[in-house]
Amino acid sequence: MDTKALVLDIDGTLTNSKKEITEATRQAIFDVMNRGHKVVLASGRPTPGMKKAAASLRFEETGGYLLSFNGARIVDCGTGQILYQRILPLTLLPGLYRFARENGCGLITYLGDEVISAFAPDRYVEIEARINGLPIRTVERFVEFVDFDINKCLMTADPDRAEELERRLQEKYGDVASIYRSEPYFIEIMPKNVDKAASLEKMLPALGVTRENTVCCGDGFNDISMIRYAGLGVAMGNAQQAVKDAADYITGTNDEDGLVEVIRRFF
Repeated sequence: MDTKALVLDIDGTLTNSKKEITEATRQAIFDVMNRGHKVVLASGRPTPGMKKAAASLRFEETGGYLLSFNGARIVDCGTGQILYQRILPLTLLPGLYRFARENGCGLITYLGDEVISAFAPDRYVEIEARINGLPIRTVERFVEFVDFDINKCLMTADPDRAEELERRLQEKYGDVASIYRSEPYFIEIMPKNVDKAASLEKMLPALGVTRENTVCCGDGFNDISMIRYAGLGVAMGNAQQAVKDAADYITGTNDEDGLVEVIRRFF
């Protein structure tokens, strides 16, 4: 039997609209792991924000993997080892800070188990903190405060403005950073050439899994790269239309246990 990898986004894919992993989905994933296949959670979330989902799936026991920060860090939960990491150049921070201030955007990064905010948190920053179960720490002199390695920054804006701001950021910083939206209101600023697909390409050989035997499931813009990369790319029924257009297969929604359908059909 060829070993396969099941790669899952968290929000809107693994979890339902209540941010819960249903028992049916949990049991289906346990079945995949019990049969010797690999399971990877791939998210824009910081690593601490993925721990609850990893614990629910008993990743420390089963040897699951976390691909966090949209692929800027990969952790083997069985050993706790960081297998791969990319850092965002701190030289970008002054320009990102000015852009966010001039355009009324939120701007955050992460330190340990905290969300570090450059400004008073807007509702989207609060959503990010709530999703990850992390407190917000608003700091003065954000650029000077962030003197440690970071895997990404996140900018926030209303959905009707975020697409245009994403385009402008790409024009300004696209030669030194990867910039794309994960949600209509989240603009991810990542190290250059970092996305979920690029990181999977780095890690799959270590897992003994081929690209052709990889099944990637997601719903957001930042899932498109891995859905296109996978042997089988799956869009959730609740996915953004661009994600569905990139997929080989469209399953049920995250409130219909769409992952159970994928596992039964392809594993």
